[in-house]
Amino acid sequence: MPKLILSLLLFSFFVSNAQLGKRFRNRQETGSSGFAKPDYSNLYYWASHPAKHDAADSVPAFLKDEKRDTAADVFFIHPTTFTKNLMTAAWNADVNDEELNDYTDNRTILNQGSIFNGSCRVFAPRYRQAHLKSFFMKNNSQHDEALQLAYEDVKAAFEYYLANCNHGRPIVIAGHSQGAFHAIHLLKDFFDGKPLQKQLVCAYVVGWAIKKDEFQSLPFGTNATQTGCVVGWRSFRNGTIDKIVEMENGNSLCVNPITWTTSETPSDKALHKGMVLKDFNELHAHIISASVAPKANILWVEMPAAQDESKGMLNNFHIVDFNLFYLDVRQNVKQRIKAFLHK
Repeated sequence: MPKLILSLLLFSFFVSNAQLGKRFRNRQETGSSGFAKPDYSNLYYWASHPAKHDAADSVPAFLKDEKRDTAADVFFIHPTTFTKNLMTAAWNADVNDEELNDYTDNRTILNQGSIFNGSCRVFAPRYRQAHLKSFFMKNNSQHDEALQLAYEDVKAAFEYYLANCNHGRPIVIAGHSQGAFHAIHLLKDFFDGKPLQKQLVCAYVVGWAIKKDEFQSLPFGTNATQTGCVVGWRSFRNGTIDKIVEMENGNSLCVNPITWTTSETPSDKALHKGMVLKDFNELHAHIISASVAPKANILWVEMPAAQDESKGMLNNFHIVDFNLFYLDVRQNVKQRIKAFLHK
């Protein structure tokens, strides 16, 4: 990936919710992209669905003997994968773009969505995601429209899921980056202070700023077995304070996905259950220490140079927010579902 595109990609991931303006409104037209709405009664428009075999069903080799179940459902919203042709691309992706769908499936659905298959049925909709440029070309009026249109699809997919697939089952909400942005709005529209809140196991809102006053009724999780809560983090190299994070003045929430607390004390590397990076079947365990950065409320990550520099990581680890803690999140989902069902 060219350095300019990579820089813009990384920059876009840290734009705070506050900078994106007002809540989305419902619209019926196809939007500036002109692409038709996805039909969620058709399995093609689900990147992952229990009724078909897909990338989210993949299990790393080191987990081949794991005992798995599907006691709950996860509604997973994938991050931005529509990044090509920065200046000429449409503002929203076409959900019938097979090349883009294949890229999404074999990157984010495989590497992130699969985290949840140890204890959940995985539902991950294809949606007319906003192009990367929507996150930094904020002076263009189409930037808001592109994000609104993307959310409309996410919302429609969730409504279809509720009406046809949920049947009162426990729900996990998960999203990364643009997916986390949409997850926040989904939580506000369907869970926060609403009857469906009682079905929420946990929401993993990762790679996006969660403001301290984001929700009225949904608490931020501060221990490993808390349910009905929201957790999230944004990963940076230890000691790094991004300029955009500085502008937030500490108005965000962060949990350490190794200890599931908000402690500023670095966690012991022995507690790190394991990350999965380029090689999906290779686990790197007990090598990361993490802590919540004082005042900034982001996640500071310290790892050995062998796993850091060889992967070409920069000072922010946004792209691997989930994968640095692949097994930590996987096991925590099980913990929270067990606690939820026990209640």
